[in-house]
Parts: sequence; C-alpha cells; structure tokens
Amino acid sequence: MRALEHPEIFKAYDVRGLHGSQLDASTARAIGRAFARVIASAEGRPPAALRLGLGRDMRLTAPEMAAAYRDGMVAEGATVIDAGMVGTEMLYWLVGSRDLDGGLMCTASHNPKPYTGAKLVGRGALALSGDEGLGEIRDLILAGLGEAPGGGRVERASIYEDFQSAALSFIDPDAVRPLRVVVDGGNGMAGPMVGPLLERLGLDLVPAYWRPDGEFPDHEPNPLLPENREFIVAEVVRRGADLGIAWDGDADRCFFIDEQGRFVDGDFLTALLSESVLAREPGATVLYDVRASRAVADTADRLGGRALVNRVGHAFFKRRMRQDGAAFGGEVSGHYYFRDFYCADSGTLPALLILELLSRRGQTMSELLRPYRSRYFISGEINSEVADPRVKLEQVAARWADGRQSRLDGISVDYDDWHFNVRASNTEPLLRLCLESLRSEEHMRERRDEVLAVIRS
Repeated sequence: MRALEHPEIFKAYDVRGLHGSQLDASTARAIGRAFARVIASAEGRPPAALRLGLGRDMRLTAPEMAAAYRDGMVAEGATVIDAGMVGTEMLYWLVGSRDLDGGLMCTASHNPKPYTGAKLVGRGALALSGDEGLGEIRDLILAGLGEAPGGGRVERASIYEDFQSAALSFIDPDAVRPLRVVVDGGNGMAGPMVGPLLERLGLDLVPAYWRPDGEFPDHEPNPLLPENREFIVAEVVRRGADLGIAWDGDADRCFFIDEQGRFVDGDFLTALLSESVLAREPGATVLYDVRASRAVADTADRLGGRALVNRVGHAFFKRRMRQDGAAFGGEVSGHYYFRDFYCADSGTLPALLILELLSRRGQTMSELLRPYRSRYFISGEINSEVADPRVKLEQVAARWADGRQSRLDGISVDYDDWHFNVRASNTEPLLRLCLESLRSEEHMRERRDEVLAVIRS
C-alpha cells in the first residue's frame, strides 16, 4: 500500500477509514510526518523545535496505529509527549495545559470496530479541519514527503490524575446529592476517564459496559443511534434511576436519559448547560449550531446572556469561541465546548454539570426539561438521499423565499412560529433537515412533511 491510496480518508473534521484497506500503519506514519510539517509551518519553527501530544483509544488497532503516528512525528524531528490510552478530551487537555504546539489522538470515535482514524489539533487544542490543516497534510503526502530528517524523541506522560482534578474544579462536589445514575461506557474510554470522578461524588452508580474493549462485545459506541440506547433506557426505568448517561467510544460526547427513560435532545441539553454556565458567569456568550432549537437563544436572552449561532463542526466552534470569548458552546450532535477547558469538547464536564444542576435544583431531569419540551417541538435530524444536494438546496430556498433566510451553513429559513435548516452532508449525497415548531407537535410534523416532500421529490 502506498502512503496514501485513499485520500478520501481526510474528512471535514478528522481522518477516518477502514483499518488496513484504507488506512494502515504506513499511511499513519506519513500522516504523522506531514502533521509535524504543517504544525511547524503554522508555528514558524522547524519540526525539531516542536512538542506534540499523542493519545490513543481502546481500539484493537490503536497501539499499532498510534506507534506509527508517533514514529512519523519523531522522524521529522519532533518531541512527542505520549499519554498512552486516554479519552480524546484528555489529549486536548494535555495540549492546552502544557502549551504544546499540537497533538494527535488516534481514534475512530463512535465508528464500528473495523474503523481507525485520528483527530488533530494545533496549539491551544484548536482543531485542524478540511478547511485548515487537514487538506495540507493530505497534499503533502500526495506530493511525496522525501527522506525524513530524524532526530526526534519520545517522552511518556501520565495525565489521568491531573486531568480529573482539573475537571472536578468545574463544579462544587459537595453540592452533588447521592443520585442513582446508570452509566453506559459503550466499552470505550468513559470508564477510566470519568468513572473515578463519579465515584468521588458518592453517587449510587449502576455501571454497564464500563471496561474499555475494542471488540465492542455489547453494542457499538454510538449512543446517537436508538438501538445502542435500548439497554440504558430499559435499565434506567428498571432500576428507578434518577438519570442515565451514555458516552461514545472516545468519550468526548455524552448523552442523557431522563428518569422516565426518555432521551434528552442535544438542543435542550445545550439550553440546560447554558443555564448552568450563565448562573456562574452572568452575561456570558454561548454558541449554538444552525440546527438547534430556539430554546438555546431564548434561554440565554432570559438569563441575560448572549447567544450566537454558528456553523456545525468542532473546528468552527472552537475558532468562534476564541474570536467572541464565548464561555460555552453546544451542538445538537452532543459536542459541548467550554472556554475554560481550552474551548475543547468534553464528555466529562457536561456529566458533572448536569449532576450538579439536578442536585441544586432538587428536581428530576424531566422536570428540568418540561419548560423546553412543552414549548419547543423539534423534528430531530432527518437524512434524505438526493442526486444533487446543491440543486435541492436552491429548490428549498425558492419554495420558502418569503421566510428570513441565512446561508451560514446550508440554508436556514425562519418564520415567527417555525424554522428549519437543511445542510448537505460532507461525505455522502445526503441532505439533513432539522425543523422546529413553536406551536405544537402536529404543526411540526405538518411543516416537516412539507419540507421533506420538496427535498425528496
């Protein structure tokens, strides 16, 4: 296999592909070399002057692939700070807290077992993307990297204790009541990363699939898919738990189940976290993505904060948070970002903050959510395969030309009592619809079906 036979592994926000057939150790080594060069160019220093972080998840192929990424960075002369097996946000924290020049996390996140990949960041844990950084890495490899200068070295780092202390500082641990909480780690990194923190809080924990296991013997590590939530939903109800929390494979996203066994939508979780952030920092700025419910902006307005809408994608959120000094950002997909955590997305902090919020309010999760669920009626994200996404987007724009339109990300159309966003997928011939009514569930369904009829005609 040549260094890069499948350039399509470079996605909008990361590198991802099937292990062996699309992305193997030789490709990983080349990515490591090119990554060091791109970071060196951004820093205005030679690769030999760089300090780069490295982490890997629990996938069976991760030791081999992480070693190849490391070898590539070392071959360019960089010093690699290897944290071993960690959650993705721990790699971000390592880069930010030690002021490293960048870092690479060997992970395929929530993807099924055969996949491998990498998430790459620069200084301050600012993500590389297809717009900035990832395309340069791809092009360098395609052009040929030549002989490696060598001269780099490896340092080992043990960061669990320091990371967990930093995460715990975001809440008052004494405020958390001994809630019964079902936790589903999906055999990913949540167990070792978040588990010790939850144990310190004195919770009545009911852990499941808590041990990292790259075989994924129980279910895929993607809680966004309803089939992967069946266990935790049933267990929350069966155990009479106060809350359920599930994480994806690399544990940088967490998802919540209320005490009635109902999934908590990312829009509403963003609103709840905004409440928590604004209670600590009155007047703070929060970001939400173009797909989200108006609940987020309304919550920020009600509490004296400022809400700004943003493009979908972690690279865009992290950059915008720095530009506008936002304290918090949330995406419908379950990515939640915190300024005081190097603007990184975290699966640890939302869990801690929601546990604290539930305890301080003395309410159940469904009670916290009632004001949102009773007023905002959301469709969730609905995918439609289309022959030409660009043509369809223009048809949608023409059909609802009387609405207030924005092209920030796809097309957003707003009316006083309903709104929607349609975006093209970055990797597939799909359009993704999110729609909300402020009138009723029936009105939402009616408008949803109207928009889908145009998209699918």
